[in-house]
Amino acid sequence: MKPRIAVSVGDLNGVGIEIALKAHKEISALCTPIYCINAYMLNQAAELLDVKIPSDFKIFDIKGNFNIREGCIDKDAGKYSYDSFLSAIKLCEKKESDAVVTLPIHKEAWMLAGIKYKGHTDLLRDYFKKDAIMMLGCEKMFVALYTEHIPLKDVPAHIKKEKLLNFFLDLNKNLPNEKFAVLGLNPHAGDNGVLGDEEREIETAISEANKIIGKELFFGAIVPDIAFTPRFRADYKYFVAMYHDQGLAPLKALYFDESINVSLNLPIIRTSVDHGTAFDIAYRGKASTLSYINAIKSAIKFI
Repeated sequence: MKPRIAVSVGDLNGVGIEIALKAHKEISALCTPIYCINAYMLNQAAELLDVKIPSDFKIFDIKGNFNIREGCIDKDAGKYSYDSFLSAIKLCEKKESDAVVTLPIHKEAWMLAGIKYKGHTDLLRDYFKKDAIMMLGCEKMFVALYTEHIPLKDVPAHIKKEKLLNFFLDLNKNLPNEKFAVLGLNPHAGDNGVLGDEEREIETAISEANKIIGKELFFGAIVPDIAFTPRFRADYKYFVAMYHDQGLAPLKALYFDESINVSLNLPIIRTSVDHGTAFDIAYRGKASTLSYINAIKSAIKFI
């Protein structure tokens, strides 16, 4: 039997449902997708896209109908994408699906809908009471984010040895025997305290993690502005960034179309596209399916 993948459809005002319909034939050869959407919303999206719904397009009914507004931010779409995601999680918990793959949500739409979470990973972390790790990338390079959706000014306060140590050990449990290049926080990785001393916390945590693991698997603190050069990428496939844009700006510059998002350290398998709702091209037939197909393939590998 092919693996079953619950697909949360994301913000229906964006490109997610176009991607799901466009890629269905290819991914249904790899798995049995279960799309968390109701027939009314699916038909409305298909009419707007002027495409036919495949006869084997299996849906799991999500209550709540609204008028799709292409490229617009609104609370109805935010609430529906949230409900779709929760339903996909529950299908996994009930063993009716083997993994969850998510299409893009819009964070402001979630906020307008009164949802307290800033994104999928925040919700997963709270739902399972586990320290979920956000890792993004592709076969050529992955970046695990130590901090994610927090203001940049708040990042230094999170650079603490014990928290870093737990993060490194959790990474090792999920990806045993993989080597990680760990970036420093400051320019020049602090220049031995001249430009900041957060690297001392990072380096102490690295040393303790390697001692507990029993081998040298974490290396750093690496100077951030050279970490993603060809020289370092020849030696490392996995990186740890201290904050969101430090890791994702170079990743997306190099591998935007093919990258995916993986949630580690959870009792379920969850992967996602590594792009947003792309409201500017919603319902124009221009959305790329590559990240979505890679997310499906990655989920299957984890099963």
